[in-house]
Amino acid sequence: MATVISNERLAEGVYHLVVEGGDGGEMGQFYMLRAWGAYPLLSRPLSIHQLNDNGVEFLYHVVGEGTEIFAGLNPGDRLELEGPFGTGFPQVEGKVALVGGGIGVAPLYYCAQKLPQSDIYLGFSRAPFRTEAFRPLAAELTVDIGGLILDSVDFSEYDHIFVCGPHPMLKAAQLQGIAAETSGKRPNVYLSLENRMACGIGACLVCSVSCKDGQRKACTDGPVFLAEEVLFHD
Repeated sequence: MATVISNERLAEGVYHLVVEGGDGGEMGQFYMLRAWGAYPLLSRPLSIHQLNDNGVEFLYHVVGEGTEIFAGLNPGDRLELEGPFGTGFPQVEGKVALVGGGIGVAPLYYCAQKLPQSDIYLGFSRAPFRTEAFRPLAAELTVDIGGLILDSVDFSEYDHIFVCGPHPMLKAAQLQGIAAETSGKRPNVYLSLENRMACGIGACLVCSVSCKDGQRKACTDGPVFLAEEVLFHD
């Protein structure tokens, strides 16, 4: 069990949840959270936004019944916290770009702390959030509102690029990584997939991911994959 320390609304439907509890974690890993009894049936996966001395912090977007319940949590409330789960981003060396779209910025803050002086690109369809928290961690911070943040990234300039965002953005990042090879430098592009998950431990197969070597599981093999491994079907 964990205890809610704060649950701050940052923008329309976007919240910053701080809890006391948990067991640490690495860049790109996630926890399964639950703040109810039998219904809804499934816990909700949330990526690690930041670790603090006493627990874990999360960013989440209200999109259904589970996250709607999270939005109603108050300091002192209790919730179930399981994790950390998954295979996250690697610790790398060289020039790094962190690219997030919408709530996909959530896991990148912890990456920015672990990989100081990375270039950070944050894209939002509407009001931005947490941009000022990223600013002191970035070699250069680029924020785009209403456009396509990937248009601001020259993939050939980087050794490693971490990307998290909606499905079309991840597919576009994969293609831009491949195209960068014509400029003489193809970076290692890592994608954090936002697949729906049920168990978090690879037992239920709900989060299946099509890869070149067959079906893999986002919750255990991922959620982070090398872009070149993933097959996008749409």
